[in-house]
Formats: sequence, C-alpha cells, structure tokens
Amino acid sequence: MLFDIVEVKVLKNYTLYIRFENGIAGEVDISKIIPFEGVFSKLKDLSYFSTVKVNEKLGTIVWDNGLDLAPDFLYSLISGKVA
Repeated sequence: MLFDIVEVKVLKNYTLYIRFENGIAGEVDISKIIPFEGVFSKLKDLSYFSTVKVNEKLGTIVWDNGLDLAPDFLYSLISGKVA
C-alpha cells in the first residue's frame, strides 16, 4: 500500500523530517541516499535544497525543478517496511 507524504521540514543540512498520511514519520538524510550528481546536482546547494515541499497531487516531496523522490522508497527508509 502506498501512503502519501503530507508534511516535510528541513531539519539541518540535508536531513528532512517526513510525515506520511498514516502517521508514520521520521528523519531521512538525503545526502546518504542520493549522489548529488546529474539531475540531483542542484540539491547540493543547501538554499535550493531547502525549497523542498509536498506536492499533494503526487503525494511526495518535490523541488522547483520538478525533481521528486518516490514516496514508497522514503516510506521504507523511515518505517523499515516495504510500502
């Protein structure tokens, strides 16, 4: 089952607090899972990284350039379960 992300906050550096619609929440250090190369290179700039927001239609987090991360992948990292 896929759960939508309903909240995201930048905590420090590349660490995000993410909360899902079912109440599961936690922190993810994006720098440990994404190489800041290619399409992800812009995220290396912390001021740009901090523009992350929830896209309600997609149910995940996005940046201004349209880059997003799969909510099921983030859910598995936070919950320790496969979505």
